[in-house]
Amino acid sequence: MRSQVDVNAIGPIIHGYHNNPFDLLGPHPIEEDGRQALAVRAYLPESKQVWLVDSQHGISRSMRRIHPAGLFEAICPTEPECNQQPHAYQFRAENESGELRTMHDPYAFQPMLTDYDLHLLGEGRHWNSYQKLGAHPREANSVQGVNFAVWAPNAESVAIVGDFNGWDRRTHAMRKHNPGGVWELFCPGLPLGTLYKYSIKLPGGQTIEKCDPYGFAAEVPPRTANIVTDLDQYQWEDSAWIESRQRHNGLDQPISAYEVHLGSWQAPDPEKGQSEKGQPEKGQSESGQWLNYRELAHRLVAYCQEMGYTHLELMPVSEHPFTGSWGYQTVGYFAATSRYGSPEDFMYFVDYCHQNGIGVIIDWVPAHFPKDAHGLGCFDGTALYEHADPRQGEHPDWGTKIFNYGRNEVRNFLVSNALFWLDKYHIDGLRVDAVASMLYLDYSREEGDWVPNQYGGRENLEAISFIKEFNEQVHLQHQGILTIAEESTAWGGVSQPTYVGGLGFSLKWNMGWMNDTLRYMKHEPIHRQYHHDELTFSLIYAFTENFVLPFSHDEVVHGKGSLLDQMPGDLWQKFANLRLLYGYMWTHPGKKVLFMGNDIAQWDEWNCDDQLQWDLLQWDTHQGVKKLVADLNHFYRSEPAMHQVDFDAAGFEWIDCHNYSDSILAFLRRGLDPNDFLVVVSNFTPVPRTGYRLGVPAGGWYDELLNTDSSYYGGSNIGNASGLQADHHESHGRPYSLQMTLPPLSTVVFKPRRND
Repeated sequence: MRSQVDVNAIGPIIHGYHNNPFDLLGPHPIEEDGRQALAVRAYLPESKQVWLVDSQHGISRSMRRIHPAGLFEAICPTEPECNQQPHAYQFRAENESGELRTMHDPYAFQPMLTDYDLHLLGEGRHWNSYQKLGAHPREANSVQGVNFAVWAPNAESVAIVGDFNGWDRRTHAMRKHNPGGVWELFCPGLPLGTLYKYSIKLPGGQTIEKCDPYGFAAEVPPRTANIVTDLDQYQWEDSAWIESRQRHNGLDQPISAYEVHLGSWQAPDPEKGQSEKGQPEKGQSESGQWLNYRELAHRLVAYCQEMGYTHLELMPVSEHPFTGSWGYQTVGYFAATSRYGSPEDFMYFVDYCHQNGIGVIIDWVPAHFPKDAHGLGCFDGTALYEHADPRQGEHPDWGTKIFNYGRNEVRNFLVSNALFWLDKYHIDGLRVDAVASMLYLDYSREEGDWVPNQYGGRENLEAISFIKEFNEQVHLQHQGILTIAEESTAWGGVSQPTYVGGLGFSLKWNMGWMNDTLRYMKHEPIHRQYHHDELTFSLIYAFTENFVLPFSHDEVVHGKGSLLDQMPGDLWQKFANLRLLYGYMWTHPGKKVLFMGNDIAQWDEWNCDDQLQWDLLQWDTHQGVKKLVADLNHFYRSEPAMHQVDFDAAGFEWIDCHNYSDSILAFLRRGLDPNDFLVVVSNFTPVPRTGYRLGVPAGGWYDELLNTDSSYYGGSNIGNASGLQADHHESHGRPYSLQMTLPPLSTVVFKPRRND
């Protein structure tokens, strides 16, 4: 029997540039001598001899070499080899060393992607594209294997390479779906844990290797291969948390988030983390340099419960090649970084947090991506994920690429990625990094270095459309989820719904408050009277957005020093100023974010390569700050007036904002019950104020609930004992008043005692 192979198709197969190897390889019905037959072809370049095996019927047929490069063919004129299930056969191949291996033929299986999938991807509306693209364990016709799919429309050919085929691109060339440019191949018999990449032949002949944009796991950097992973095996036990989350939008709930960089929070114990054979324990990075997700879960939950935090806010956990980027230069958008363990280990982390009442927010970085050769940049030889024009596609500050938000598939990639973290990892919120850089075409650019929009303006209309779509889909598909914008400009409506013209975020970081407050606190107290407006200004716009008050990692890096070190004065005043700052922050309207180390008054600027200065807690001054933050958190959570009405003027009322000469601020915080209020007074000088009279709304006894100058926190213990009686003495336009002692550099909080 002679072969019916088109000789013109052989070259593209053996040289790896055929865009549909199924045209030649695998089973093909043919007519042989007037009868129907089946031609089965395989390209196995390292094989000396190959047999076609039907193990079900115990038949083996030698395949004929039809090209010296390793192209084999068997023509089967009769049953059972040419039965109605051509995929049931296998190959048995012998290499030059006489070793035998048996395998299924990847070219005998139909694709998993449907025309509908491809249509949705092309439209940019395949919200669960992570279920289709990437590497997915799959059973096809009772055969276990892995289905691979990748978008690379301008590639000449794409092949899967990995430890299973000796990283040889010749043996697992993929099929291209047209239109759309998605390449797909089912590889039977591949186990979980297989290492792989995509070998992409570019127009013109160059071949590059790229990581999977949808890869679910990767090797520990600096190694870069992806790892075949099944994300559906973990058994979640957080249903009660999820149900509770769906009943609340979070806006009237207390949110006090502890921002954490997992790699530098705590170092591993020297005597722990290694098995008897010296290998890392489950979930630990191979280097042993970091705690693993599971150990971090137990330690962080215990710490958050002690300190009263409601949420953990993790700096990016998506895979990134450079540890010094802190995760903000992401390569693997769908992969939890393997530095701290496996995907299941991170699922355990989130699950354990939820079971213990702690929410998990992660930083998400859709604004830019790095130029690493194995990443998204120039993925198929063209500017695929990014803009080709550097005035649009290059970030001048960070040396990174900017996504092309106008391309349907790119927008789909990012929205799907956001939904992926909420779906597969049960994440409670996404804090979106660098939103301002997405909104403005001229962000950090000089005149002439940017391209105006179609109307000649500086607004990035495509990015704005993407942001709105992201927020709409997230809130539509995952009720109770928070989206949080790090947006540093005066863009209007960031945290307003898209149906009223907003961007649709749940919350926005109040960068103005942070900058103004820190600038004020850095002034020597004697000069603060001249800068009083730096504190009062925040209340002019406090209710225009749903604000979060952040003291994040950005405030303690790049030579700024720690928050404690930024405070003026001698040692006593530095600690007193820091306690005052925290008291003011927690009582000011807005949710809270505090970066790790700030709550123990770390002296050193944060360094991602070192753990926090936990040894400082041997000193009473540092213990005092830690106790204060814990008490502030518990007080914030237990008092409705501290959190229920954060985003409406009904929750705040000035008592005195004009006493600049004494650098004193006094205000009320109110809950949903208008009779539930707190009196807050902050003294921003080191001068105690005795006999200070302050107007209040009602008479009766006022308990002093909080005093940052308490000796328990390391202060001078000046205050008002258990509380004060309000006199029927008009002050500040109110019928009653308290005559109090204001401690130096302090915040004190009073609450009227109710008789009901």
